[in-house]
Amino acid sequence: MDKQSTLQEGTALEIARVLTEAMPYIRKFQNKSIVIKYGGNAMIDEGLKRSFARDIVLMKLVGLKPVVVHGGGPQIGRLLERLGKDSEFVGGMRVTDAETMDVVEMVLGGLVNKEIVNLINGNGGRAVGLTGKDGDFIRARKLQLKPENLKSGESVQVDLGQVGEVTSIDPEIVRMLGDSDFIPVIAPIGVGEDGRSYNINADLVAGKIAEQLKAEKLILLTNTPGILDRDGNLLTGLSLAEIDTLIAEGTISGGMIPKTFCAVEALKGGVKSAHIIDGRTKHAVLLELFTDQGVGTLLVTR
Repeated sequence: MDKQSTLQEGTALEIARVLTEAMPYIRKFQNKSIVIKYGGNAMIDEGLKRSFARDIVLMKLVGLKPVVVHGGGPQIGRLLERLGKDSEFVGGMRVTDAETMDVVEMVLGGLVNKEIVNLINGNGGRAVGLTGKDGDFIRARKLQLKPENLKSGESVQVDLGQVGEVTSIDPEIVRMLGDSDFIPVIAPIGVGEDGRSYNINADLVAGKIAEQLKAEKLILLTNTPGILDRDGNLLTGLSLAEIDTLIAEGTISGGMIPKTFCAVEALKGGVKSAHIIDGRTKHAVLLELFTDQGVGTLLVTR
């Protein structure tokens, strides 16, 4: 047997092994909702954007019900800069006056949302773009800052403007799309009682949607491998009690705290499991769903 034949045989065996490993997971997750928060480098790198779109299409083709919730902070910041408007952040949240809210709606509900929809459709899927204003399915109110949300030196008197928090979600439109051939792609913009638009953190929206759908999984894509211990090693399966300990001792800190809190709230709300995974890894979502080893950090209620 020549080298080329040996190489081809080895490749074929590896493909067969991967497919065999994936099969029980495909069967387990069929007809189950999987909510994915899409953001960070995965939304900027062209290769990662294409691989993410293909992953979502594959999930739908094998019988899962993916729901994509996306951010767009860097894109908003770039457009504001081009318009000559400074970005101001308090407690990690963008101060959103009426003019900034117009830009947020243009970027999240228009440019970013439609790019993701086009990528999924271009890879054989049938995506539908939504904001929380469609059918008023994400109801929101103005977010009131709390002292614990602030960094040292920041004032609690700062008004964040049209930054919101979720008051309720009507999942019917998302469920209806997921039960058909469509893939919902959701921009995290909510609507208040007075009809005003609100800019909401995409992690929080993803978690609340996952709760309402009683999703099998909530997957949060980040720019880190997952939750790390103090030596920089990846922590894999974590229970709620272990998470509390890690936060108390300072191992989970900074920007990972709100992301972890979002995952914990989703678990308490009935989501089966939550995952914080590295969106910089190609096909990270498929690796987490369909392989024995998985990637990133798994959080469960046990």
